Amino acid sequence: MKISFACTWLMLLAILLGACLPQGAAAILSSSEPTGVPAEVNTPAAAAQIIPTSSRPIYSPGELVDYQAQSGDNLPALAVHFNTTVPEILKANTFIPANATTLPPGMPMKIPIYYTPFWGSEYQIIPDSLFINGPAQIGFDTEDFVSHTAGWLNQYTEYASDELRNGAQIVDLVAKNFSVSPRLLLAILEYQTQALTDARLPETAHEYALGAEDWQKKGLYLQLVWAANVLNNAYYGWRTGELDEIEHLDGQIERPDPWQNAASVALQYYFSRLMDDETYQQAISPEGLAQTYRSLFGDPWAGNQPHIPGSLEQPALALPFAPGLVWAFTGGPHTAWGDGIPFSALDFAPGLESSGCVPTEEWATAMADGVVARSEPALVILDLDGDGDERTGWTIYYFHVAPDGQVKTGAVLKKGDPIGHPSCEGGRATGTHIHIARRYNGEWIPASGVLAFNLEGWVVQSGVIPYLGTLTRNARVIRACTCSDQSSQIESESK
Repeated sequence: MKISFACTWLMLLAILLGACLPQGAAAILSSSEPTGVPAEVNTPAAAAQIIPTSSRPIYSPGELVDYQAQSGDNLPALAVHFNTTVPEILKANTFIPANATTLPPGMPMKIPIYYTPFWGSEYQIIPDSLFINGPAQIGFDTEDFVSHTAGWLNQYTEYASDELRNGAQIVDLVAKNFSVSPRLLLAILEYQTQALTDARLPETAHEYALGAEDWQKKGLYLQLVWAANVLNNAYYGWRTGELDEIEHLDGQIERPDPWQNAASVALQYYFSRLMDDETYQQAISPEGLAQTYRSLFGDPWAGNQPHIPGSLEQPALALPFAPGLVWAFTGGPHTAWGDGIPFSALDFAPGLESSGCVPTEEWATAMADGVVARSEPALVILDLDGDGDERTGWTIYYFHVAPDGQVKTGAVLKKGDPIGHPSCEGGRATGTHIHIARRYNGEWIPASGVLAFNLEGWVVQSGVIPYLGTLTRNARVIRACTCSDQSSQIESESK
């Protein structure tokens, strides 16, 4: 499936918006285009051409090739990358259990490959650990860094998310919301606009600094929102196997090299949305963004520490409401923040006497013990490892939290303690509910798949479109529906 068309069926979301659309997505959506597809992608497709950048041989069908597992790899995605199947990979690597979640970084494997043409560059730009706003970003102070530069970003201000913010604060806001590295966003700004080295404010800075020329993306903040969203779509598309080719603006087809890592594919996809072939090839080469990143922050591969371990497991989680209560499962896997992939979030709604955005006395509750790492309007992040840093370990993300009774940053909670009342606060929603998602070391974890949400034994499966899906435990199936009908109702039993 082409990433440029991967989300066109998200037009159906308009029917399902009784679930939710997180804050920030409004900056990306356009009523004139299918949701999930940036306007720049919708260009007339020319006859397929190739981008001849790969030096890989034409392998014999099923030939075994050497591969070392990378951080976050899983078998279904590798099967897509190498145009093979999970059973074939398991047959060639009998030491891998069939129920493997994430694979141990560095683990040597043999993968049966089936050659497909149009492979792209083999060069890896940055490691995945430096794409995510995760452990590698601890200790980095964006404002301090920018204050010591001579570029225009140091003097830039703009209203963003209802506040006047300087350039560094805008970068941090986007990095925090999308969980994309602030260093990476700074490197992109420098590469495309010399924001850190050129004091002259480009004429486009207040409009389309990064080149996404759409009136709904005007201003540095919305340009960065667009960029982070596009990057995440491609990063998690490669991570889950939903991205298998890139259609460039001129119709050229590129299939990412099967050995590529998610961060490099994300940057390839991002630059393909903006550049002609020659400029694109420069941007993804060692002399492109990678050189800019090195000049700002040093060698990205020196001392790289993979942020997703092998055999990752979700800790035990309860449903996000009190035991004995019956709520409705109103939203299957859908986007956690922004628009499109990753589909990391679920929605649950309390029983109400009327539909729509009405107040409720019922509480969304802590799904496990933890400390509140962040509490902002409509948003609470519960940190399960207790260090108070949402960039490390498992975190649970709650959205659409009402202000009355909302738990405060730093609060230490036990499983079942109140988080706040579900509501329609933040983003766009047409019904009172709570929106939940998971991250591990800053990486959004898809709600279904090899690490599916497991809530008191209820395991999530995706539906044919976002917001649909099921919860299954033993032989019982709960189906997501914004209608809150009997088939979507579920009772919490956790003590």
